[in-house]
Amino acid sequence: MTAARPTTRSGSSSRIAVTAAYAAQGLGYAAIVTSLPHFKARYEIDDDTVSLITLTVVLMAAAGSWLADLIAIRWGSRAALVGALALEAVALVSVAFPLPLPVAWVAFALYGLALGTVDASQAMQAVILQRRAGTAIMGSFYAAWTAATIVAALAMSGGALTSLGVALALGLASALAIATAVYGIGAFDGSRERDADSHGAARPPLPRAGIWVFGLVILAAFTLDSTVSTWSSVYLGDNLGASDAVAPLGYALYSGFMLAARLVADALVRRWGRARLALVTAVVAAAGAATVALLPAPAGAMAGFALAGAGVGALAPLAFSAAGDLDPRRGDEIVARVNIFNYAGALVGAVVPGLLSGAIGLRWAFLIAAVAVACVAVASRRFATRPVSVPRNEPDAVAV
Repeated sequence: MTAARPTTRSGSSSRIAVTAAYAAQGLGYAAIVTSLPHFKARYEIDDDTVSLITLTVVLMAAAGSWLADLIAIRWGSRAALVGALALEAVALVSVAFPLPLPVAWVAFALYGLALGTVDASQAMQAVILQRRAGTAIMGSFYAAWTAATIVAALAMSGGALTSLGVALALGLASALAIATAVYGIGAFDGSRERDADSHGAARPPLPRAGIWVFGLVILAAFTLDSTVSTWSSVYLGDNLGASDAVAPLGYALYSGFMLAARLVADALVRRWGRARLALVTAVVAAAGAATVALLPAPAGAMAGFALAGAGVGALAPLAFSAAGDLDPRRGDEIVARVNIFNYAGALVGAVVPGLLSGAIGLRWAFLIAAVAVACVAVASRRFATRPVSVPRNEPDAVAV
């Protein structure tokens, strides 16, 4: 007997809820990463310890993506997203307090677990909502995430990086996460992929080749993103002699152009299609990162960072959209697996440039990122995937 499909609110309510989830995620993430200098001073720890804490967060985030997959199969991605937002809120509030370092480390680990679960489950919800809308809307969700990170970074700048400022920022992110979770109970989609088995039919195999293709696209995109976010200011200041006031502007330009790209991505998908836009954005992103490496002057690097942001901004929403279309009957599982590559890219972009800087110079790390993103152009035709046709007698929950 087919399980009854859980009811949800209107499409507009669902879109508001998913947008709020992306915004809450961006706000919390930016509040955490911009507060790292404060946590370093509070606990009197060195850079190596900060790196280990960051590694803990990344590894737990990967585990969270896997957890989102397990929860979504059994109870649906709504359950995964609501629960993870609540856990994230608790973790954000916890790290705001001056806890003993071991306890704080556990709180950061819980934040990482929630981060990965939210990342994966909100992407599942976005894919569902986009398919039901019948038009490209994924870029708008990522635009909300980027806008929230910019707002948080601005709020934490200057004198705001105090105990009170950190507590207020993390408290605001926690409050938004809780509000989104409560609203999302009724607004997020509640379908479950396991309903596809309700007639006794065997579940279709996972499209492993497609998962690897789009997973590697995500890895390349986040390698570039992590390289720029972690090393752009260092490169401008230490290698190119930019002043303390100018050095952060590279990342500001990158973020601003990324936001602009995500705001127009949906319209460009409707006009050009996913495959053509993927090709163009990969070329632009690669050209931007190569410009940073090949024009070693502040002005050249700034132009390169702007181009890189304009290019890479659309790659994540395009990749998750195409991945979700590989097979709608197992869309949540596909998205969760592709999302894991996010954290591999983040690690590569944060760690490899530092290892290379002493041997060949930091500028060449940006060239490596350029080559990685350029490879996306080779796979651009795969972005034109079309949903597998689902038999009419299957429950609507299958067509995620």
